[in-house]
Amino acid sequence: MKTTRQPLYQRFAEQLRASLENGVLRPGDRLSSVRQAALQHGLSITTVVRAYELLESGGLIESHPQSGYFVRARFAAAVMPAAPEEPGRSMPLPVSAEVDVSRHVLATLKSIHQHDAVPLGSPYPDPLLFPAHRISQYHGSVLRSGGPLGVLDDLPPGHPELIRQIVRRHVETGLSISPDDVVVTVGATEAINLCLQAVAKAGDTIAVESPTFYAMLHAIERLGMRAIEVPTDPRLGMDIAALGKIMQSQPVAACMVMPNFQNPLGFEMPDENKRQLVELGARYNMPIIENGVYNELYFGNAHPSVLKAYDKRGMVLYCSSFSKSLTSAYRIGWTLPGRYRVQVEKLKFLNTLSTSSLPQRAIAAYLTAGGYDRHLRRVRRTLQQRCDIMSAFVGRFFPAGTRITRPSGGYVLWIELPSAIDSMALYRQALAEGITIAPGRLFSTSDAYRSFIRLNYSYNWTPQIEQALRRLSELAAGMLD
Repeated sequence: MKTTRQPLYQRFAEQLRASLENGVLRPGDRLSSVRQAALQHGLSITTVVRAYELLESGGLIESHPQSGYFVRARFAAAVMPAAPEEPGRSMPLPVSAEVDVSRHVLATLKSIHQHDAVPLGSPYPDPLLFPAHRISQYHGSVLRSGGPLGVLDDLPPGHPELIRQIVRRHVETGLSISPDDVVVTVGATEAINLCLQAVAKAGDTIAVESPTFYAMLHAIERLGMRAIEVPTDPRLGMDIAALGKIMQSQPVAACMVMPNFQNPLGFEMPDENKRQLVELGARYNMPIIENGVYNELYFGNAHPSVLKAYDKRGMVLYCSSFSKSLTSAYRIGWTLPGRYRVQVEKLKFLNTLSTSSLPQRAIAAYLTAGGYDRHLRRVRRTLQQRCDIMSAFVGRFFPAGTRITRPSGGYVLWIELPSAIDSMALYRQALAEGITIAPGRLFSTSDAYRSFIRLNYSYNWTPQIEQALRRLSELAAGMLD
């Protein structure tokens, strides 16, 4: 059983909350300045700021420009509410369905960059989290080196040094593979499409989580396949027993899952469940396509295990990319397709010939130089803090009955609003006011999630973000009148 050590800023926030609740700090009292608190408690300024922001988002304290932080005058009525309940386990019908989500997703993604909209609906993390300057330096260095950069220079499986770095990273996180296992792709999206194309054909049924990340549904739709949604728990992931019953009653060509920090639910599937899922696939000779694109963004103390680690027969096709952890500007991904490697490499060649050489070499140079782990530690701390702040804010301001997930990693919250609220209507109203969200309709083949939304918490907590969330809560509440 994994244990997660509470972050320092959360522990400090709990100490301050206790002082508020036992009357040591009273309404109207001024808190120590950030610098004073850091000196008094032996903390960094960043830790104190994070703790104050967390308490502020929960309504316990408030900041006064040029004056500092104060206990709210109405503290007695503003005590941090109990964390909202999580959404319940999904219960989709066990029937396969055609997939038609691309037009909704395309419209949503286009809207994110229109008129400087607040990107709460963005599928990408805040680009300011990434070391863009350093990577651009390596990009320039590769260009100045004068080496070959033609289309044919890095044919599949990809640039050797990048592959070596990918293998090294996997070995460091507990997965024993060799360079011969890797095929470099144009992001995780191409990896998923190639793997699905290698194991199934048009008309086949693919099992997915419910709700599921729409990139999975895109791949199924693109290839003319059908999807069957499997009941999924917001803490434990896909219900393996339910998947087994489905497979007993109808043919399932493959299963597509995101076992770690699933988008949109944010769970980390327990290790035993991962093992059982791989064993079920092997029993029925069913390939499993594993999307591990968020694996580096964990909140705990240890890197999560992957399905691929339990795979004894090469039935798990692992897919990932650097787009969510290092840079979204360079669409560089990879797959470990197991026994399907030859088919995937051939399909890669037929689909896109090769992956752009310059981005491969720039990322390889960055990884070789070191610093990736240091970057990831900073990103994880930041994302966990921003998750806590947005979760507290939603719990405080959104309509009664709102439920939210408790992510173990990644950067998205899945929110269940009262059933009377139509998330597509909320999406349109919010967009008219320059706020984007991802409505639940994007994450299923049915309308089962009409009252759900997904929010991106990776962006810095600014007055603009806070104002947008407050307005979103008002729009939601207005739908209940």
